[in-house]
Amino acid sequence: MKEVSIVGLDLAKRVFQVHGAGTDGGVVFRRKLSRGQVVAFFTELPRCIVAMEACATAHHWAREIGKLGHEVRLLPPAYVKRSSNGR
Repeated sequence: MKEVSIVGLDLAKRVFQVHGAGTDGGVVFRRKLSRGQVVAFFTELPRCIVAMEACATAHHWAREIGKLGHEVRLLPPAYVKRSSNGR
């Protein structure tokens, strides 16, 4: 697997979407994670930047993921692009 440099995390109520990109911007992985799988997933991932939209639960997840050594960046909602399928 290519080296991951940045991970986008889309927070939701039950299923979180995770998108990993390499230094060249290419897709390294795309996964769906349940709430209970998030910390275990980021524990196994090499240290990288994790970006997520700032929302009500984002600060909780930012603290948890940051404890694992990742650099977490919260993005204002205006900067987050909707997916092409409208979800």
